[in-house]
Amino acid sequence: MSALVQSLGRLKAPVFAVLAAMVLSGCGVNVIPTSEEKAKAAWSEVLNQYQRRSDLIPNLVETVKGYASQEKDVLTSVVEARAKATSIRVDASTITNPEQFKQFQDAQAGLSGALGRLIAISEAYPDLKSNQNFLALQSQIEGTENRIAVARRDYIDAVRVYNTELRTFPGVIWASILYRGNKPMETFTISEQQMQVPKVNFGK
Repeated sequence: MSALVQSLGRLKAPVFAVLAAMVLSGCGVNVIPTSEEKAKAAWSEVLNQYQRRSDLIPNLVETVKGYASQEKDVLTSVVEARAKATSIRVDASTITNPEQFKQFQDAQAGLSGALGRLIAISEAYPDLKSNQNFLALQSQIEGTENRIAVARRDYIDAVRVYNTELRTFPGVIWASILYRGNKPMETFTISEQQMQVPKVNFGK
């Protein structure tokens, strides 16, 4: 009989641990880390799409230069804007650092503006506007801009969910007890219109 009592006593601790885990999971203790991981994944996709755009720019600049080398200021502004955007150190910590995040979005906005001006000058150069390489690159950049818009939208939504969880019940309780190191994440404040390359009519 005593052996049975001892066995039951030994079972109490693991059973209690399992029950406690079930109760805590039901109370939303995992919502904060889950939301955090989703936001980080969305941020990675934003970076991937901006990198894709950056990778397309050198070929675009060279193509335009072959037909409109006199547009030196525009070409230079794109190269410099790309260099500035790629020189900013960006990682997972950027989204909880307001200063770093602002530097990142300002640099990307500057590159968007310079890139828009570069594409727009094609209107003044019929040979460039009809060049197949230029048209292919322009199409790829437009497609990338669309993917950037989607990635930004998904990131903004994921951050909204995460930040809301940190500030509302019961998440605010878990944040104060288990996730004290978690900080609200930054989101984009520049309008989507400012971030996109202006649409150019190629006479189609």
